[in-house]
Amino acid sequence: MLVTGILISVGMLVSVYYVVSQGRNEITGEIIAAQEPVPAQQEPAADLLPVAAVELPAPAAVEPPPVVPTQLPAPAAPKLQPAAPPAAAVPVQPAAPVQQTPVQQAPASVQQAPKKINSIKLVFVIDDAGNNLRDLEPYLRFPGSLTIAVLPGLPNSAEAARRIRAAGKEVLLHQPMESLGGSNPGPKAIYSAMSEAEIRSVVNSNLDEVWPVAGINNHEGSKISMDEKIMEIILDICRERGIFFLDSRTTADTAAPEAAIRLGVEIGERDVFLDNDHDRNSIISYLDSGLAKAAQKGNAVMIGHVSTDTLASILNEFYPGWIDRGYTLSTVSGIMEK
Repeated sequence: MLVTGILISVGMLVSVYYVVSQGRNEITGEIIAAQEPVPAQQEPAADLLPVAAVELPAPAAVEPPPVVPTQLPAPAAPKLQPAAPPAAAVPVQPAAPVQQTPVQQAPASVQQAPKKINSIKLVFVIDDAGNNLRDLEPYLRFPGSLTIAVLPGLPNSAEAARRIRAAGKEVLLHQPMESLGGSNPGPKAIYSAMSEAEIRSVVNSNLDEVWPVAGINNHEGSKISMDEKIMEIILDICRERGIFFLDSRTTADTAAPEAAIRLGVEIGERDVFLDNDHDRNSIISYLDSGLAKAAQKGNAVMIGHVSTDTLASILNEFYPGWIDRGYTLSTVSGIMEK
């Protein structure tokens, strides 16, 4: 038995040596195992397990390399961020204040110049029409807007009103009223001793004579216009007929504004009389005064009289210059409309 075992061991050693010497791979240096001579039940087969275990670490070592630094381009993104600060820091913000200055100051400059000539309205009222048609004709030919007030109860009252409307001018009833001096105001006048019914009858009759009209203004009437109760009656008639009242302001103590407030109606007011003196220089001086008032408040009502022979020619003379300078000629109703 002993001899047999020794022989077997020697034989196995010889076989292993042969296999090792014949099976070495020149490229990898790995050992090719020839297991056929080894019986499956022999324990030495277990000694070959380390050979198989050599192949396992190789795949484990190969897998890490795929984690190639492909994600390294990510640092490229940080390189773009330095460029962003310059873009934000571009001097754009200094430009913002530059825009605010002109835009916000433009409206202020407009408000500081409310006296732009093209927004100023000049209103000329010519009183006392109806005495004759000859004096009226120059005003009917006037190229600009005019308001002409017709006296009632005269031979040419109705015809004068008709011609004024036909010429495209505005018509008022020039209502005669009692004055403080006691002078005769003319036919169909209102007197302080009249009752309310008498006043209403006279005024409505006069309106019907020259109707349709845009409003009423007073002829003389300093005593009547100081009486608030009578002025309330007159203004109430205007409200009923859908017309306005223009206060000629023949007295500084007129009660028309207070009466208008009590009734909740609007009235117009005269600013300048143009022909207190009939000479040319005086009329031009009064016109200058009217233009100055218009510049202050946006419009001016200037009253003249149809019998002043120089007034029509002066208005025609200055009219083109007013238009060239941008003034607007209007009527009384034109400045009272809202």
